[in-house]
Amino acid sequence: MCFLTLAEKIDKMACAYTFGGLKMADKTNANIGFEKQLWDAACVLWGHIPAAEYRKVIIGLIFLRYISAAFEKRYNELVADGDGFEDDIDAYTMENVFFVPEEARWSTIASAAHTPEIGTVIDNAMRAIEADNKVLKNVLPKNYASPDLDKRVLGEVVDIFTNNIDMSDTEASEDLLGRTYEYCIAQFAEKEGVGGGEFYTPSSVVKTLVSILRPFENCRVYDCCCGSGGMFVQSAKFIEAHSGNRDSISVYGQEANADTWKMAKINMAIRGIDADFGPYQADTFTNDLHPTLKADFILANPPFNYHPWNQEKLLDDVRWKYGIPPAGNANYAWIQHMIHHLAPNGKIGLVLANGALSTQSGGEGEIRKKMVEDDLVEGIVALPTQLFYSVTIPVTLWFISKNKKQKGKTLFVDARKMGYMLDRKHRDFTDEDIQKLADTFTQFQNGTLEEVKGFCAVADIQEIEKQDFILTPGRYVGIEEIEDDGEPFEKKMERLTSELSDMFAKSHELEEEIRKKLGAIGYEVK
Repeated sequence: MCFLTLAEKIDKMACAYTFGGLKMADKTNANIGFEKQLWDAACVLWGHIPAAEYRKVIIGLIFLRYISAAFEKRYNELVADGDGFEDDIDAYTMENVFFVPEEARWSTIASAAHTPEIGTVIDNAMRAIEADNKVLKNVLPKNYASPDLDKRVLGEVVDIFTNNIDMSDTEASEDLLGRTYEYCIAQFAEKEGVGGGEFYTPSSVVKTLVSILRPFENCRVYDCCCGSGGMFVQSAKFIEAHSGNRDSISVYGQEANADTWKMAKINMAIRGIDADFGPYQADTFTNDLHPTLKADFILANPPFNYHPWNQEKLLDDVRWKYGIPPAGNANYAWIQHMIHHLAPNGKIGLVLANGALSTQSGGEGEIRKKMVEDDLVEGIVALPTQLFYSVTIPVTLWFISKNKKQKGKTLFVDARKMGYMLDRKHRDFTDEDIQKLADTFTQFQNGTLEEVKGFCAVADIQEIEKQDFILTPGRYVGIEEIEDDGEPFEKKMERLTSELSDMFAKSHELEEEIRKKLGAIGYEVK
């Protein structure tokens, strides 16, 4: 029921939300062209398996449907060339296309849709692809033959993918799958609540981080709690959009959740991004899989206020340069872990709950003081609420730099009034919002920023010290100035009191009318 409702909402969004000829789809990643069909597939499964399982089922089929479509397109091109290379694996990999063995092609799967063996056919397809693509070994879902999954229902889903979803007719085919994948995990995050937030950071938040940090070619990008890998996708996109080579980026990540780690591996594979996520999932604090890495850019959305995090086992860890983080909250453990992995000119962009800005408990205030005194904190951005699917608490973007352009200064931005309501529950940034924030940082770094009351301000270390090293932007940017409308105070008060008097009179009239109507049916207001 809820998926049908969601599909209807999405359908309306795609065709009705237009502002001056610019569709909402141009401002958000919500619309990809066939959302309704995708959610029809999800709707068929709804009620038959738990949400966490249908996520795996749908995403696995998206992956399978796409790589088969991309393969068939390339296969037909090679057949048309007439050189006999249609069965040569290299002829596919050189074009960043997966070679799909016959038993894994969608035509094979579609023909078995209404047989009792459909689950086994899909599982075997996944195994065949893993065998030919070592990067995906033990990564793809192989739960389709499970007795808990109704094979009639699965066949109906396969039919929807066969008849209603076309992934082949695009020049940017890998981006099509990537956007499809991103769309799905965003919606699954919404449906799964807090659990969903473990693998997905809203794309507008990621874009803001990337647009401010501006990763460049031949850089090392790291995310110590990488989820589905969205930080890397946007970094690669940014480099490509600025006339760079996206293949030059070196990607390093780590993820503790096994299913999420697999999702990240799939996401990188479909994007054609070569990533080192380690040989398995692992806890970043107790088993750092990249112990010698020094990254140029670190982007992360660590679990908010995470605990317990095994502090008692790590009291003498080299990463705690500014102090041992408290056992009850890992916020400053994440920050210091990232600083430890930062190259001499490296930059960090991360998301944290607002409490990290001002907390004094467990030595956190002293850690924050030492970081400020070491001139690491380049900027703080207070975000509006409702940007995230899984949490409603206020969050902040932190920007940390080993070699700041503006020595001894920190930029504070209050962006809580920015963005627009995508629906009743969720806020989003427009591209213009993101660009405004990026431009604000650029101007700050260039020394040309004009402070705006209520929005942005620059403070030196001495000013921050006067605020007890609390980094809440509101303390520095002040209150937005209200534009003077030119109306003298006396006249304004005369006008407003007259309007109020009229309102009072009207309310009395309404009150009397209500009393009469109630009296007519035998009731009296006492």
